[in-house]
Amino acid sequence: MKRATTAALGILLILTAAAAFAQKKTEPTTRTIRGVVTDASDAPVSGAVVQLENLKTQQIRSFITKDDGAYSFFELNTDTDYRVKANYKDTSSNAKTLTSFDSRREAVINLKLNKK
Repeated sequence: MKRATTAALGILLILTAAAAFAQKKTEPTTRTIRGVVTDASDAPVSGAVVQLENLKTQQIRSFITKDDGAYSFFELNTDTDYRVKANYKDTSSNAKTLTSFDSRREAVINLKLNKK
């Protein structure tokens, strides 16, 4: 009886470890930031330049907003902090940061332009 109980516990332990490994293995390692750039009156801004800075490497990526003011950045590393900011003519938004501690796979960060 002891051997059967020990064997059953051993099998349970192996299955639990395998399940934990499989779950960790399938966790996504990338994420997305998307949002809308608006002006002071909350209207969407087409043609605004949204800059995304990787705070680890200081590499900057840019996106020009669409007619509806929308922007997006895909395949961003979950281990990295990012800062996002928008500029349009003589206006800019406050910079916002998405940290590696934020577990969202799709972060929505809307940016509002202010006079410089």
